[in-house]
Amino acid sequence: MLSVKSLLTNLHPLPDIWGEGAIFAFSGIDGPTCSASNFVLAFGEERFDLLIHTADPHVLRLRLPDHGAVMVTTNDCLLAETPGGELIVTFSAWHTVVGQLPEGATMEFAALPPAAETDPWAPHYDPRRLTEAETVAVRRSGSRFAVAYGESPEVAGERAEAGLSADLSAEVARRLVFYAAVPKGTDAGETRFLRKCASVMKVNTLGPEGAIRCHWSTPDRIPHRYMWLWDSVFHSFAMNRMDPQCSWEFLMAMLEAQQPDGMVPHVKMVSGRTSEVTQPPLLAWGIWENYATLGDKARLAETFPRLEAYLAWNGTHRDRNSDGLLEWAIEANAKSRSGESGMDNCSRFDGAVILNAPDFSAYQAHDMACLAQIAEALDLPDRASLWRERSQAMSQAIQARLWNPAKQFYCDRAMDGSFIPVRAVSGFMPLLLEDAPPERVDALERALLDPTAFGAVCPIPSVALDEPTWSTDMWRGASWINMNVMTILGLRRHGRDATAHLLAERTVAFVREAYERYGVLFEFYDASGQRPPMACDRKGPVSGRYDIRSKYEVIRDYHWTAALCFDLMLGHV
Repeated sequence: MLSVKSLLTNLHPLPDIWGEGAIFAFSGIDGPTCSASNFVLAFGEERFDLLIHTADPHVLRLRLPDHGAVMVTTNDCLLAETPGGELIVTFSAWHTVVGQLPEGATMEFAALPPAAETDPWAPHYDPRRLTEAETVAVRRSGSRFAVAYGESPEVAGERAEAGLSADLSAEVARRLVFYAAVPKGTDAGETRFLRKCASVMKVNTLGPEGAIRCHWSTPDRIPHRYMWLWDSVFHSFAMNRMDPQCSWEFLMAMLEAQQPDGMVPHVKMVSGRTSEVTQPPLLAWGIWENYATLGDKARLAETFPRLEAYLAWNGTHRDRNSDGLLEWAIEANAKSRSGESGMDNCSRFDGAVILNAPDFSAYQAHDMACLAQIAEALDLPDRASLWRERSQAMSQAIQARLWNPAKQFYCDRAMDGSFIPVRAVSGFMPLLLEDAPPERVDALERALLDPTAFGAVCPIPSVALDEPTWSTDMWRGASWINMNVMTILGLRRHGRDATAHLLAERTVAFVREAYERYGVLFEFYDASGQRPPMACDRKGPVSGRYDIRSKYEVIRDYHWTAALCFDLMLGHV
């Protein structure tokens, strides 16, 4: 019976807890991946159940004679010690799970029952087959087992047979070497949490595939599984600390989705298909942050004309009334009025009308300021002046027209000039800009600390706690880590370090506590702290049993939650 315990000596401590929905898949950091196959596993409701999320879904049930002492649970390696030997489950390639069962353990491979019917408007996971003949094969010989995906039964069988003779010790070592580069925390618990964050970052990194020619990132391997615009930038911030070249590729993969007219779509698939809307403009910021790490001006020069075209497209196509402020696209879907904004179902969009948006305008102004810095680094003074002037003009327009004196807050404004009275987290985004007047920064800081407004147990609610529409349903009140980070950065920009530090500490503490209780990093959290994350609504009420084939509930092992907590803990925010 093989033992890999000695491999862990120099890596201690590693994550050792997991929960339902935790992703288990092969990372593009370790080799080629194939997202189109949908060969992604996730832990089930029962301990040591692994759900296989191909078009023909199955469950691998591992049962130990006792619970075992879990040594490691990263997103690509599960190790547990039992009296009968070690349970080992890992990958030898993107298509093959390999493992060892201890004495007395059993294994069952079974088809999952059909998914329950649900609201047809609710997002649900419905993967397509890569080939008509694709299948998953299982092989076992003594204590060894392998589970392999194949485009045909013959290929799946050959891969599973080969998996039985894989060098398990070597494969475990290859999967875990990534964590040697993760800085240690102040204690074992913090180190485990940092490495869990790194593990989620790793598993949601994919290799070149189809129309995407370099490493790229996804919000979550299941169910979102594609590449998304603002997500990719947030992922790149933390990947700068681990692998800045990979971070650069995240950004380039997204820029290569750019359309001939300059538009950057909010989603790109490996098939080459793209969406018809954009998303918050953060790419110039991401490129500038990566340059601060790599210092490669040639890369700045490569991206500069693309970034110019991108921000110019926003100015041309998202300022419908030519007033110098930007408006998000609005959709007919009542469950997602503005996917373009990233705040899909927020109550600020309930009127389904075009709005001058403080967040879109602030993101654009901030990204134009970053583009001006890139131009300066490239010794292009005329372009630097142009983009700085455009940034300042938009920032001044925000100050002139989007501050609601009655609410003491930055609010959306309809085309007829009326303010939308909803106080949403989007109203903190002008803090990213340097010219926010001190008295307005004071008002925003008071709102952040007010327990009836945004001073929630879990910061920062996506709409104020005292809004009549507040709920735990995604952007209708739940807390999102990306918005926290941008608000924290804005506070620091205006010298409000104490409040920024408080919010950063509370954010990390809440996410860590939920991880240690439930074993995963969630997409969003109940700001009031009353509901467990998995009980929060998501574009409609929780359906009961967690099954993404019926309805997306709160996503598990979410990439930007991990990446931005990683950055917060390392003091880069």
